[in-house]
Amino acid sequence: MPAAPSIRNLVRRALRIDQSSTYPFFMFALRADEVLQIADISRVSRDEAGNLIGYQRPEVRRHVEEIIDYLNTDGALFPNPIILALSSRAKFESSRGPGAGDGLATAGKLTIPLPAKGKPKPAWIVDGQQRALALTRAQRRGFPVPVTAFVADSVTLQRDQFLRVNNTRPLPRGLVTELLPEVDSPLPPRLAIRKAPAALCDVLNTDPNSPMYGLIKRASTSREQTPHAVITDTVVVNMLNESLTSSSGCLFPYRDVSRNETDFEAILQALYVYWAAVRDTFPDAWGLPATKSRLMHGAGIRAMGRLMDRILGAVDPRNSNAPETIRQHLALIAPHCHWTAGVWDDLGLRWNEIENMHRHIQELSNYLIRLYHNTRAELS
Repeated sequence: MPAAPSIRNLVRRALRIDQSSTYPFFMFALRADEVLQIADISRVSRDEAGNLIGYQRPEVRRHVEEIIDYLNTDGALFPNPIILALSSRAKFESSRGPGAGDGLATAGKLTIPLPAKGKPKPAWIVDGQQRALALTRAQRRGFPVPVTAFVADSVTLQRDQFLRVNNTRPLPRGLVTELLPEVDSPLPPRLAIRKAPAALCDVLNTDPNSPMYGLIKRASTSREQTPHAVITDTVVVNMLNESLTSSSGCLFPYRDVSRNETDFEAILQALYVYWAAVRDTFPDAWGLPATKSRLMHGAGIRAMGRLMDRILGAVDPRNSNAPETIRQHLALIAPHCHWTAGVWDDLGLRWNEIENMHRHIQELSNYLIRLYHNTRAELS
């Protein structure tokens, strides 16, 4: 009778956290290429009888690629652990001696049986499937990965923990916007493209020479500052981003995409000159809460930003007479604006019926630009 094949095991130093005697909980580390060697991704689907099986969402390829790009950089950190549900076949052996535990955790070694080819794996990923896929495909196969795991053969318990772990609110956009300029490491493309506008927004709000000084509401704005901070930062970032990325934007020429260089000094000069002229042209509407002035509202900032692209396409902000010239251009439209009272005649909307929605932003922008072009001949 042939001898039974020996069972291969993966043995790792581990800490057993004494939370529950029913569901042992461990912390340990794996190599990047070991995660999917022992853990399966249980995709949500239904069997032929219509019963729900699994719980994981589909792979998000773009997100995985972003993580791979980061993992392949020098100095990458991976502090957020992968969470696994372990089979009860995994065994923990406590270290000997009185120093193995401190009443909260016990040191030892965890033995996880490696699956034979075609056989079920001894663990399931509860949280971190996109990261696990990226770790498997990244160049650094031996990269150490923190893992937390609890023993649970029951899919019901795994699904319960999956919902609890993933039932968190995404970060507020304003907080992400404020943090971006402080991040030096390479960012995913969808965040990197927002870094320059976020940095400019920061200067506009903190430089005493800026016409928007202290007027932009950010995640860090204190309660005492809130009454004065009347413009939402994401509105300013969107306005700047549109001008920086559109070939018709007045800020677009200041960026050299091929060299990843941006002339921040020239951009800020243009922004200061233009928005100071806006402030001087509409002094009664400037600095008020959006409930009292649609100039400081999302739609007003975005529409005046698009008008900025047109006016600074005709006026060089570096000229000494630029402030006066821009004020003359804005004076052309000023009599037709109803930021704080009245009705926008061509739009058929009262001043406070303008909302920060795509249709109203588009209609208000088109109206102001059309008005500007129709009256501009008066300056010649």
